[in-house]
Amino acid sequence: MEAWRGEVPSLRHVLLAGCAGDPPSGALALEPALAGASPTFEIERTAPEDMALLHFTSGTTGRPKGAIHVHEAVVAHHITGRTALDLRPGDTYWCTADPGWVTGTSYGIISPLTNGVTLVVDEAEFDTERWRRILREQAINVWYTAPTAVRMLMKAWSQDPRPYEAPALRFMASVGEPLNPEAVTWGVEAFGRPFHDNWWQTETGGIMIANLASMDVKPGSMGRPLPGVEAGVVERSPDGSVREIDKPMAMGELALRPGWPSMMRGYLHEEARYRKCFADGWYLTGDLAMRDSEGYFWFVGRADDVIKSSGHLIGPFEVESVLMEHAAVAEAAVIGLPDPVAGEVVKAFVALKAGFEAGEALRRDLLGHARKRLGAAIAPKDIAFRQNLPKTRSGKIMRRLLKARELGLPEGDLSTLESEER
Repeated sequence: MEAWRGEVPSLRHVLLAGCAGDPPSGALALEPALAGASPTFEIERTAPEDMALLHFTSGTTGRPKGAIHVHEAVVAHHITGRTALDLRPGDTYWCTADPGWVTGTSYGIISPLTNGVTLVVDEAEFDTERWRRILREQAINVWYTAPTAVRMLMKAWSQDPRPYEAPALRFMASVGEPLNPEAVTWGVEAFGRPFHDNWWQTETGGIMIANLASMDVKPGSMGRPLPGVEAGVVERSPDGSVREIDKPMAMGELALRPGWPSMMRGYLHEEARYRKCFADGWYLTGDLAMRDSEGYFWFVGRADDVIKSSGHLIGPFEVESVLMEHAAVAEAAVIGLPDPVAGEVVKAFVALKAGFEAGEALRRDLLGHARKRLGAAIAPKDIAFRQNLPKTRSGKIMRRLLKARELGLPEGDLSTLESEER
């Protein structure tokens, strides 16, 4: 660390665990330091608006944004655990999210601790039989998981449709990406109760919209705004103003009225970017949604073309850039295609440089290259070769056109189409 320690002026101590002999200069041996420490410690007093948590967004479409949350956020973590997740003192609760993720921190650690429940953390990889045992042997009362995991359980169920033995299980909830209606109804078949989907973001810091235990679940819906949360579907105008859309099931951008305790207080070192999230008294989420006549919200997708696969947000540019590193690739375009387990899978279209011929060997080589650079979760699952890719007159690849043709959907406005794929 010595080579870069000078670049971190705030670093005061380096503690070495299990240090044999004298520690190197600039470091302390952990065990002797602990032995000589005072047994009492006075907790630092903090104010509600003091910074408490710094959660970074996924960053797959660019540099990750650090969402700043304050100590008052615990109010939202506590009450939404009670209302949205039905946590009660004495419950045994399992949140399957990694504790390092925003869900794992907010609802895997903070909310259960403040609500006086026993929390279960399992570090092992997903395994159907292991999850069955945890639900049964740990007597889980409330279970919070992700749609991808639910779909994986559904896939295993199709081969082994044994009922789940979880007599203590009272409430099941899901978050991370939209929960398809089939998963909700499958919950009733397998567990005797539905999964309750909910919606929130790193920026909101806590659950904003949910299917409460007391509500009738509409499979495929995110539910309704929690008490104290005002949500709407809005439309942005060319001049930057925002108007709310009142027509039921009209598509628009999901927006929230600011002011809840866990709302981010800024993006770290990016004040201008933070200010762009607000307009005309709304926080603009970047998600597209619809609201029905009963106040239930329905997720449509991101306002951009981000791909959601197995809990990962995948930016096409990231994948395209890696493909372009290969000697054979001249151009690349990436889209997301529906998948019953992962939600979406990545498909790439590539145009080759002169001297290279499309074929199965090259396709496999490209897939291996992408997997090595990006990892299995982000790399394309399929690659198709094209002579060229559809572009606008300004040179931008029209990903939406590739996706429409792949899915047999209307191609939409082609007035800006310059070149055509073959």
